[in-house]
Amino acid sequence: MQPTSHRRPPHRGFRVVAVLLVVTVAVLLWRSGAVDSLFNKTKAAAAIESPSPSASPSPSPSPSPLPSPSPTPTTEALPGPINTTFPGLTTFRGNATRDYYGEGPLPRHPVIRWRYPTSGGLCASSKDLFGTRTWCGTGWTGQPNVIQHANGSIEVREGAYDDHYHFLNGLTGRQYRPDLLTGDLAKGSATSDADGFPLYYGGSRDNLLRVVAMDRPAPTIVWSFDADSQPGGMWNDDWDGAPLEIGDYLLEGGENSWFYVIRLHRRYDAKGKVQVNPKTVMRVPGWDQAELDAIGDTDISIEDSVAFDATTGVVYFANSGGLVQGWDISDVLNGGTKYKRVFRFWNGDDTDASIVIDPEGYLYVGRKMEDNVYRPSSFPRDHQIGSLMKLDPRKPKNPLAWSVQLGGFERDGGLLGTPAYYKGTIYATYTEGGFAAINAKTGKLYYTYSLPGPTWGSPVPVDDKLLIGDAAGDLLEFDISNPSKKPKLVWSLDLGGTIESTPAVWHGWIYVGTRGGAIYGISGPK
Repeated sequence: MQPTSHRRPPHRGFRVVAVLLVVTVAVLLWRSGAVDSLFNKTKAAAAIESPSPSASPSPSPSPSPLPSPSPTPTTEALPGPINTTFPGLTTFRGNATRDYYGEGPLPRHPVIRWRYPTSGGLCASSKDLFGTRTWCGTGWTGQPNVIQHANGSIEVREGAYDDHYHFLNGLTGRQYRPDLLTGDLAKGSATSDADGFPLYYGGSRDNLLRVVAMDRPAPTIVWSFDADSQPGGMWNDDWDGAPLEIGDYLLEGGENSWFYVIRLHRRYDAKGKVQVNPKTVMRVPGWDQAELDAIGDTDISIEDSVAFDATTGVVYFANSGGLVQGWDISDVLNGGTKYKRVFRFWNGDDTDASIVIDPEGYLYVGRKMEDNVYRPSSFPRDHQIGSLMKLDPRKPKNPLAWSVQLGGFERDGGLLGTPAYYKGTIYATYTEGGFAAINAKTGKLYYTYSLPGPTWGSPVPVDDKLLIGDAAGDLLEFDISNPSKKPKLVWSLDLGGTIESTPAVWHGWIYVGTRGGAIYGISGPK
C-alpha cells in the first residue's frame, strides 16, 4: 500500500490558488535545470542570514564548498535516553534532543515473531484533503514506546489508523492492557512519562491532546485539550508531534500552529492513583508576520516533535512554512512566567521533520517541498538552501553552517523523516526513495543509497547498524561501521506493507507498524 498524504483538510478552509499558464511554464523552466548549479552544494554560503522579523528573506550568494577531510573515529559518548531511572524508549527518538534510538543488539537472523492483529488489519475511515478514505496500519512518524517494567515484562505502546492506541506484550504480541479509543486516527508518536509516573501523553486527529493514566484497570483519560478551544488557530486541529515531557511540564506544538508549555501538576491521591491538574503556562505562535509575507499562505502547522537543549534552556520547533524558532523557556520550567524568542531562521518550505540537537548544540533540520498549497514565493529560498541543513543557534544572524540538497523539488520532495545524528555522521532519508550519509562537521556528502520510495520513516542507527523501512514493505539493515563508504546490506525482511513508521529497537527486538495494517514484533528465531 502506497503512502498517502498525512494532512487533514485545513480546519478553516483550504486556499485554492489559481496559477496562470505563463507562471506555471516559468516555474517548470526553473525546476528543469536553469538553476542546477545551485542544487547539489555541500556548503551553503555564509552570507545567507535569518531574515529579520520585519522583512522577507532576500536572495543570497551562491554556495561554496568547504574542505572535506576524511572522517576520523569519534570519541564522543553516545546520547542516552530521557528516562534515567528505568529502562525503555519513552518518546520519539528517545530523548529531548531527539537522538537516542533504543538499545541493541539487533537480531542477526530476524524473523517475524508476532503480528498484531494476527489476521486482518487496523483500519478506519478518516477525511483529509482528498476526501474520506480507509486508512490502515501505522504511519508517519509512528515510533512505538517500549517500556521495560520492573517485573521484567516488555510493553509496546503505539497508536494506529484504527483510531486506537494499542498496548501490547513485546514478547508475544498479545494485549498487555485494553486499547484506548479515540475519535479519529491515532497517528504521530506518543510519549510515556520519563520520571516514572504512570502517565501517557498523546494526540489524535480528533482534535484532542490527552493525558492518560496507566494505573487503572484500563487506560483512562484524566485530561484533554481541544486544539480548537482557543482563538487564533491558523491551519488545523491535529497533534502529530510526540509531546516532550520535561519534569512537570509538557512541551507540544499543534497543527493549529501554536506552541504550548503545560504545567502538569502531577501527584498521587490518597488511594495512590496518579492525578494531574494541567495548566497552560506558555502559548506562543509558531509563525510571525514575516513568514506569512514570505510564503503567501497559512499552511503553517507545527508537526515536528519539539526538541529541547537542557544546557541553554531553549526549545526548538519548526512549521510547515519553514520557520525554525528557538525560545528560552528556562524561567518557565523553573516556575516563572518569562520567556523569549532567541532564534529565528526561515529555510523556505515545509519542515515537518523533528529538529535534532547534537552534543555541541548544533541543529540539524530537514525540509521538504509543500504539497498542500502552491508556493512559488518559496522557490528561491528552497534553491539557495539544501533540504538538510546544519544551523548554529549561537550565530542567530548567520546560523547556516552547511546544507546539502537531498531529493528534488517536486511535490513532497526532500526530507520528511527525522535525520539521525550518530558518531559524527548524519543519516537522512529523502522522500523520493533513499537515504544518505553526511559528515556532520563539514557537510560532506558521503553517499546516497536508492530505495523504493517514498521513504518517510526516520533512519535508526544502533550498534553500527542502520535500520530503514521502504515503500516496498522491506525492513532493511545496513552495516555503517565505516560511515564514509556506501554500506553493505546485512539483511532484508518483507513486512508486506509500506513502512512509513520509525522502528523501535530494544534488546534484540524490533517493533514497527506498516500501512499494510499491522504492528510487528521482530527478533531472532526461537
